[in-house]
Amino acid sequence: MEQARRYVIEGMVQGVGYRFFVERVAQELGLGGYVKNRRDGRVEVYACGPADKLEGLKARLEKGPRAARVERVREEEAAVEDRYRNHFTVEFEGGWW
Repeated sequence: MEQARRYVIEGMVQGVGYRFFVERVAQELGLGGYVKNRRDGRVEVYACGPADKLEGLKARLEKGPRAARVERVREEEAAVEDRYRNHFTVEFEGGWW
């Protein structure tokens, strides 16, 4: 059964390859969704797929790439959005990243 989650990651997660790390992990897990930098210095991830794959993603989000320093991952349930079901992308907030 497909579910969706929104994660907000805090710490040193911008400018360290975190978005591209998340994109690669999500694609490996077969998840749909997006990752984007937020203007407040955090990273937002929306992902949809099977619950076990979402748990696998969360575990990887908590570690991040080698250069990142993850301090906290906030998680909340989200509605499944059809437009993200079959692909995972890097998106940009506000058009200035």
